[in-house]
Amino acid sequence: MIVVTRLNGTRFAVNPDILERIHESPDTHLVTLDGAAYVVRESLAEVVELIADYRASVLRRAQDLPARTGYPLSLVRSPEPEPEPGPADAPQPAPQPGPADAPQPNNHPNGM
Repeated sequence: MIVVTRLNGTRFAVNPDILERIHESPDTHLVTLDGAAYVVRESLAEVVELIADYRASVLRRAQDLPARTGYPLSLVRSPEPEPEPGPADAPQPAPQPGPADAPQPNNHPNGM
């Protein structure tokens, strides 16, 4: 959450993940995804900086978490190269149906 100040001096916190846009005209307006608008004292540049600082703190905290799966925490996992298909990796033909795969007669008294 970031903390901003209304024009009347009261402070409130807003989740930056739900902000759709921020604009100055000349007051700074925060507009959320659901259309709610807030007018704040901070400039557009200050709000953007607050959001950047908030997101950086989230990443710092995530990196400090202990690894529970045995793998180090990674924000973006690098894709592992796929091995080149060789003769052992060639697609195998589908098995052909045998007597065990043949349809069985329906012996239920109601035909179900």
